[in-house]
Order: sequence, then structure tokens, then C-alpha cells
Amino acid sequence: MALSELELRHIIERSFLPLQCKCSIDSRGEISIELLDRSTGFNMAARGIPCSRFESSRELSSFVAQMRAQLSLGNGKPVSGSSARA
Repeated sequence: MALSELELRHIIERSFLPLQCKCSIDSRGEISIELLDRSTGFNMAARGIPCSRFESSRELSSFVAQMRAQLSLGNGKPVSGSSARA
């Protein structure tokens, strides 16, 4: 996917509204995402996700859907780059 890191972060953070989402990309090109539902105090984190994993908007959309499904199940366990894959 020909998105800059800034665009990728923006898309991910907006995908989880109205939840608070903080997305960062480290020097190795790995994404970390922290989600917080202020109304319930529930939080979830995903770390070590390679930017290269998102070669299309479909892959990014699938990942967001998977994280949203985990949130709806109340599964607050951290998600690593490998276990978050579809």
C-alpha cells in the first residue's frame, strides 16, 4: 500500500472512533495500537504489527474488523503481530 506512516496512523486511529485510539510506528516499521473505551474503562493493545502487512486497504480493513470483534467480545488480552492476523 502506498500510504505514508502518517496516513496509515490516521486511518487506523479514525477507524476506532468513538474509542480513544493511539497508534504509533517505531523505527523498525512496526505498529503499536492502544485502544481505550472511556465509558467502560476497557482497554486493549496490539503491538509488533509490521506495516508491510497492510499492502491493500482490504488487509487494513480486515485487521480493524478483527480488532473490533475482539473488543465486542470483551477480550482485553494483548494482540501481537502474529496472533492478530486473519
